[in-house]
Amino acid sequence: MNSSSSLSHSLVVSVVSHGHGPLVQALLNELAGLSAATVRRVVLTQNLPEAEPEAPPTGWPFVLQVVKNRVPAGFGVNHNRALASAKEPFVCVLNPDIGLGAQDPFAALAQAAAQPGAGCAYPVQLDTQGRLQDSERELPTPRALWRRRLLGRGDTRVDWVNAACLVLPQPVWQKLGGFDEAYFMYCEDVDLCLRVRLAGWTLVRVPAQVVHAGQRASHRRWSHLQWHVRSLWRLWRSPVYGRARLLLRGEAAGTDTIGRS
Repeated sequence: MNSSSSLSHSLVVSVVSHGHGPLVQALLNELAGLSAATVRRVVLTQNLPEAEPEAPPTGWPFVLQVVKNRVPAGFGVNHNRALASAKEPFVCVLNPDIGLGAQDPFAALAQAAAQPGAGCAYPVQLDTQGRLQDSERELPTPRALWRRRLLGRGDTRVDWVNAACLVLPQPVWQKLGGFDEAYFMYCEDVDLCLRVRLAGWTLVRVPAQVVHAGQRASHRRWSHLQWHVRSLWRLWRSPVYGRARLLLRGEAAGTDTIGRS
């Protein structure tokens, strides 16, 4: 990629840390070593008190902005604040527990997000054992959750993807208004993807791979399970969910998959 095309596909990355200092340090080191040609700026929001990352001897090859919250904020609020004044062509929401492996995924993600009609690009997610993660999901209706959780059946469509690593054109992000901040934690990625679809854009799967080391806290902590249930209830009662259910039901009648490139 030449310098002019690199600039046209440059992006700003938003990372939120909840005491994830070592993971953030490793991620920033990988971004510096692999993604300097694409990543122009990183906004690190420290939601809890912790030390700032240590720069490499040659300094960061991108602008690193560290925001220290006096009061912890929700997932959507933090990312919205970080990306509110973005001028870069693309914005990226990135979890601190993402690993890039040996190759930069962001050039391909930005290129895919730049295609006409694309609203959001996302990579293939693997776990630390190299197994494919179920980051692509169908609309979380009560019936779909019952089928998935209790019957152990996998999803058959891609209606939304998790927000561990998402790249959106900056105008799309701004038009959508980012995440719906009414969701403190959980389902904000479902809502965002549904609004992308309702606006007429697509979700584009890119073959670039990332490693997602996270584990679902809602499976292990009662407080997180409560947040998850509350967010699902809010989602099911939202106009976005109702409109998206009609849209996706119509699309599913003509195809088995939704939103793939």
